Amino acid sequence: MTLLADAFPPFGLRIEAGPLVLRPITDEVLPELISLAQSGIHAPELMPFYVPWTDAPAAELPLNYVQYHWGLRAAWRREHWNLEFAVEWDGRVVGCQGFFSEHYLVTRSGETGSWLGQQYHGRGIGTAMRRAICAFVFDDLDADQIVSAAFTDNPASNAVSRKVGYLPNGVVRKTRRPEEWHDTQQWLLTPESFVRGPELTVTGAEAFRTFIGLDSSPALPEEPGGV
Repeated sequence: MTLLADAFPPFGLRIEAGPLVLRPITDEVLPELISLAQSGIHAPELMPFYVPWTDAPAAELPLNYVQYHWGLRAAWRREHWNLEFAVEWDGRVVGCQGFFSEHYLVTRSGETGSWLGQQYHGRGIGTAMRRAICAFVFDDLDADQIVSAAFTDNPASNAVSRKVGYLPNGVVRKTRRPEEWHDTQQWLLTPESFVRGPELTVTGAEAFRTFIGLDSSPALPEEPGGV
């Protein structure tokens, strides 16, 4: 029987690190993530995201969220892909961790992005999930560097970057809400500066490497007597 992970190998990835699990965002987990987002990710007066998706009316957020993830799957290309995981902590879905890249086979680089349900802030989960995705990208995907960024008025995200070993890499203006901009702190992480967490247990890495072009697809056997 063909599994969805055979057709779309990101669905076969699973990363475990102690009480933390990064699991693929299949349709089965989307309702949990929607409920978590509706319960609050940040204080209403703040906006930590370049695209202010959490400002959407509560009635519109579920459709917006599923369309976003369905769109990521449909738009996947080796030249441009967004890998996102649901984050579990002690068996409970608590947020989302992503890694986004363009021309990865050339640059061996990409950007991390994440969100965490507000009730789970301040427990060290944000640091643990960032360490897990970075270890996976360095060790299993042969990355040379990883970047991240956060608005300068988002001290929690910037603190996570420092704890994980990212180094400051400039300040850039970005828009967020309409007609509003703010400075973002850019960060750069290399294997040498990376502050690791617990050892990972990774499932599905080999198939994913082939899927994104890091390894060649296995050669098909020749048919007896074929031409």
